[in-house]
Amino acid sequence: MISLVGLPGSGKSTVGRQLARRLSLPFIDSDHVIEQRLGCSIREFFDREGEARFRDLESTVLDELTQTGVGVLSTGGGSVLRPLNREHLHQRTRVVYLRSHPDELFRRLRNDRTRPLLQVADPLQRLRDLFAVRDPLYREAAHFAIETGRPSVATLVNMILMQLELAGHLPARDATPAAKP
Repeated sequence: MISLVGLPGSGKSTVGRQLARRLSLPFIDSDHVIEQRLGCSIREFFDREGEARFRDLESTVLDELTQTGVGVLSTGGGSVLRPLNREHLHQRTRVVYLRSHPDELFRRLRNDRTRPLLQVADPLQRLRDLFAVRDPLYREAAHFAIETGRPSVATLVNMILMQLELAGHLPARDATPAAKP
């Protein structure tokens, strides 16, 4: 299993879907699994029950999902906050950290009203604060870090595939066509 971690808006779901398609693997979004179990949006649950209750549920779901062993898993941005989640991700999956800088994320997310942690007076400062706390945690969980910057989704997928292949986590692709007799 390949897991993607990173801040909200770093591209985990978008890149994860394309990566899964390229590898012919199932795509799993842990936030969608959580919402299906809750029967409501994460934002509603967050507002009603608080972050601690959400993180409890998130840990349970990640524990279950990382035991399946097959697929591409997009995790929630805060999934690395708990040590056990980082341990499960790192030990059971190949973790790719989609590293995005707060200023770039702010450009992508400034009009997004669905992310509970960014519904504050200064979302850019919130992203900077999240980055300061979470960047070391993402690095701890990750096997690879990919700077997202401004490359296309296809380029990011190719970069991930190259890293996984170089590390021996994918079969090498033969770049030369077979000779015709």
